[in-house]
Amino acid sequence: MFFKKSNLFYKIFGTYVIIILLGMMVVGFLVGRQVKTRLMERIEYDLTTYAQMIKQISSKGEIIQNVAQLAKISDTRVTLVDATGKVLADSNKEVSRMNNHLNRPEIQEARVKGRGKSTRFSRTLNVDMFYVAIPVKGGGGGITGYVRLARPLIEIRQSMRELYGLILQSFMIILILSFLIAFIFFSRLISPIEEMEQFTEMLRKGDDPGTLMIGSSDEMGRLAGNINYMVIELRDRVRYADEEKGKLEAAFASMTDGVLVLDNQDKIETFNNSFKTMFRIIRDDILGQTPLEVFRNIDLQNAIDCFKEEQMPVSREITIGGEPGLVFDVNLSSIHGLPESETKTMIVFHDLTHLKKLERMRADFVANVTHEIKTPLTAILGFVETLQEGAIEDKETARKFLQTIRKHSERLNRLVDDLLTISDIELGETRLFFESVSISGIIESALSIVEYRAVNKGLSVEKNVPDELPPIRADRDKLTQILLNVLDNAVKFTPEPGKISITAFNDKADNVIIKISDTGIGVPENEIPRLGERFYRVDKTRSRELGGTGLGMSIVKHLMMAHEGEIKIESRLGKGTTVSLVFPVFHEELIA
Repeated sequence: MFFKKSNLFYKIFGTYVIIILLGMMVVGFLVGRQVKTRLMERIEYDLTTYAQMIKQISSKGEIIQNVAQLAKISDTRVTLVDATGKVLADSNKEVSRMNNHLNRPEIQEARVKGRGKSTRFSRTLNVDMFYVAIPVKGGGGGITGYVRLARPLIEIRQSMRELYGLILQSFMIILILSFLIAFIFFSRLISPIEEMEQFTEMLRKGDDPGTLMIGSSDEMGRLAGNINYMVIELRDRVRYADEEKGKLEAAFASMTDGVLVLDNQDKIETFNNSFKTMFRIIRDDILGQTPLEVFRNIDLQNAIDCFKEEQMPVSREITIGGEPGLVFDVNLSSIHGLPESETKTMIVFHDLTHLKKLERMRADFVANVTHEIKTPLTAILGFVETLQEGAIEDKETARKFLQTIRKHSERLNRLVDDLLTISDIELGETRLFFESVSISGIIESALSIVEYRAVNKGLSVEKNVPDELPPIRADRDKLTQILLNVLDNAVKFTPEPGKISITAFNDKADNVIIKISDTGIGVPENEIPRLGERFYRVDKTRSRELGGTGLGMSIVKHLMMAHEGEIKIESRLGKGTTVSLVFPVFHEELIA
């Protein structure tokens, strides 16, 4: 089964086979060459001995006459050749059919050296033949002929076959033994390796593999010990990295500033939730885009280019979007602790929009307060100087001047009172005494105060307030102030003959709604959101003439917020205005 899991066994066994095969080939080559050499030497010795014996004990005639018997005794082929190379006798062939043998190698060597030998392939026997020749000398010492013996090398060929067969058998036996040894070795080797493989596979998948248990003390055991040590170190480092990553992600996610991270190609890599909220990003499809592609803002791109060029932190105040736009304090810096080949840029967007708006409101407030105070003060100072210069002697003129001074002084006093009221509300210093209040009674009280001025101005007043309306939780005096401010505006800005109506009802959302409508000058639709701003007036000249400070609706707005209520304004220029005051119904059981 484990053979299918890994090629390691085949690699080990294949290595064994190759080593054994190479060894057997080398041994076969060396032994075969040695055996062949020894056999050739023995055959040469035997042929030489038989040739010497034949030459010594037999004459030419005896050799010719007994050539067949000599061949049988010596188990060779016997040939007698005269000095000219003519074959005189041969144990295997007819002499008449044989060619001259003077040029045969063994004959030539025997003529020169006293003994000759050669090996040639015999086409007749289809086998190599080994030839040995010795010269036959006469009484005068001259060569009279040659005795040549030949033997086929069948013995050598057969011996080599037997040798190679033996080597092959040995190889097969060793191969089987090698297979068994490799199997045993592989079984002992693969078991710890398989454990290590399963161990590391569990690590790769993120599972807890426990501890690698290998009891051997060899390299495998030491390797297992090293792996266990590395796993412990890796766990500690991963745990530390996860903790640090969690801290960074928590800090990154909880930052109120928008954070944008660019890669080394200045493309957006990631951003935090505050960034998504600031720029109302719903999906992450801006990832991989450049800031210029996303914001289309040349000032931001210039800041990025400046940071890339100077390699120093850059801080710029940048407005993003159309009018009025969002104002940000943009800071660019590098992210440290990264590899040298990897550079990332962090852009932090600190929203200054609200702060800028507050600064503008403060500047407008200072300008408006200055203007509102300066106008009556200038008038008062002017009339005082005139009186000091002698106009006080004219009683009628002096009386008119003093009335004007009093009028402007009262205006200043109202302005200061309204400013103090708004300041106390915003600072939380105005104490509200909440109680269960009946709407009808408060409306009746407020109408009694303004109804006389409305009638004198030629305005009609209508009231539709059911007595069974549920009570609301409110400060009685502040609620009266809210109604008086709204009704006062309705009277001021409604020309005669006009109409003012006040209605109240309970809606399905368990709220009590008071609607105060007039047929006055109205407010342009685009300026309705500005109602409630300090010193805002639709008709500034007329408002001052009527004694308004421009803070009435701002006070109403703040007091409604303190009552957890809501103010809604509907208006059309020249058609009139409707102010809806929404109060939650008071439930005593909730308070209890």
